[in-house]
Amino acid sequence: MTTDVLIGETEYFPGLGPVSFEGPGSDNPLAFAWYDAEMIVGGRALRDHLRFSIAYWHSLVGGGQDPFGASTRPMAWNEASDPMRAARDRLDAAFELITKLGVPFYCFHDRDLAPEGGSVDESADRLAEMVELARGKQDASGVRLLWGTANLFSHPRYMNGAATNPDFQVLAYAAAQVKAALDATVALGGENYVFWGGREGYFSLLNTDMERELDHLAGFLRRARDYGRSIGFEGAYLIEPKPMEPTKHQYDFDVATVIAFLRQHDLTDDFKLNIENNHATLAGHTFAHEVEIAGSAGLLGSLDVNQGDPQNGWDTDEFLHDLRDTVEMCLALMRHGGLGSGGMNFDAKIRRSSTDPEDIFIAHIHSMDTIARAFIVASRILEESDFLELRRERYASYDSGAGARYQAGELDLADLARLAGELGEPPLKSGQQERYEQLLSRYLTR
Repeated sequence: MTTDVLIGETEYFPGLGPVSFEGPGSDNPLAFAWYDAEMIVGGRALRDHLRFSIAYWHSLVGGGQDPFGASTRPMAWNEASDPMRAARDRLDAAFELITKLGVPFYCFHDRDLAPEGGSVDESADRLAEMVELARGKQDASGVRLLWGTANLFSHPRYMNGAATNPDFQVLAYAAAQVKAALDATVALGGENYVFWGGREGYFSLLNTDMERELDHLAGFLRRARDYGRSIGFEGAYLIEPKPMEPTKHQYDFDVATVIAFLRQHDLTDDFKLNIENNHATLAGHTFAHEVEIAGSAGLLGSLDVNQGDPQNGWDTDEFLHDLRDTVEMCLALMRHGGLGSGGMNFDAKIRRSSTDPEDIFIAHIHSMDTIARAFIVASRILEESDFLELRRERYASYDSGAGARYQAGELDLADLARLAGELGEPPLKSGQQERYEQLLSRYLTR
């Protein structure tokens, strides 16, 4: 990405950026202490491993509003009375923020980039107009689109879902919106396309034909896949799991649920997973667990890097700053070959009481530093320590003899029963969990 900063007619973040790397000894809150984009880790630059992306919706659209109060964050780029003028101002602010932070990618919902019009055609035309402007910004800056998506959850028409709505007219409207969003993603060279089923679920089974809704969802995804391929989209389609919110139970509950759905409907050749940390914890999992499940299935696509508050039972979308949990996630990520065409998208928002322009900078800097430091620590653990050897030793009985024959599928249940009699009572073998935890902690402090 070019080091030039894109600033439109108005500078929305005066006195801030470009953000530079000053090293671990820096006390400057507006400089990177750990994220050195050009640092080589495992033969590649850190920038290429992490592939950071800024979320248009939280950083440029969300103003701190919550169910109990209006926006608190001043955002001059959203103040124009003409919605298309505000969209153009917002695009200027977005690329100023992105380039000042030195982030190589961004992501958007269609309605983040362009306001909805009075009809399907007007909405598509507005989006196409903004796409042309965004393409100019991308060409000038070198910033790329990690993924696009359609907002199929905010408008009242989607109160009962989009692809799973019991009203066919709503499903057709959602299809038109996805078609336009796919057109936009292809026009901007997007490397992925995401489906988040914000309202694809139910509140009560009493009025829900779940089998029919799931069948409609699979059919919708197949049609979207086929259309995207027909217009030249070669990237991955991504499903983002979430267990609840806004519905009581969403059909994309967690990674394992989505994988089962994709396999059932023969979609695994085209679809992978976009995993969000806060969604993982709402489902009762860890970020590392969900990455491990997707990686083991060969369906790891991209990450939304954020975190929740363990004392709150909802999706707080905080910027990721838990170093230890991030190291565990990075260990799983690296063992499964990294992100490929995916990235790490900051689907995170500054707190409602954070109202200074520099707050959005510090939030991204802190999170980028946390992830970079965690990635470096995880790389050192894998390269320098006996972590992998300890894991191999724990499963060594499957590497030779009868264990290897079992793993190769050569022993049936009768064979196993006979071997149990011959081998006798197995000795207890420690899982050594404390040793692994100690190893991780020591590398965190080195």
